[in-house]
Amino acid sequence: MTLDDVTAVSVLEQKLFPIDAWPLQMFLDELAQPDTRRYLVAESADGIVGYAGLMCIDPIADVQTIAVVPDYEGRGIGSTLLTALIDEARRRYAADLLLEVRADNPRAQRLYLRFGFEQIHVRPRYYRDGVDALIMRLQLIGDEETREGGQR
Repeated sequence: MTLDDVTAVSVLEQKLFPIDAWPLQMFLDELAQPDTRRYLVAESADGIVGYAGLMCIDPIADVQTIAVVPDYEGRGIGSTLLTALIDEARRRYAADLLLEVRADNPRAQRLYLRFGFEQIHVRPRYYRDGVDALIMRLQLIGDEETREGGQR
């Protein structure tokens, strides 16, 4: 994602998340922090059809946002964006990747479960409309790696 993408992403954000949409300035603020942030867009002939963002402050990375235009769901765009965020978190040596997902969004929950995320907590009434957030974690440094590191 570049500064040139922010207006289009913000328009999508308002359409996709009318209750909890980030203001345009939040995207600008996030892009202004490249040392700890990474934002991506997915494009088609129709323009931007998906976007995602990561914050990484060692040793934790956090999926800040991920979205795909409904007409483009089921085409692997969300999986591609999530894979890129996971790769970026690993590149930045994060031990864990966290995210919040709406309790009433089973499609997104299934995506995260497929990638190995596990639910570790619930934040009651996290979203503006009172829906709970499920906190999910993907361990990037597994027990096996930790044990091997401790034995050397």
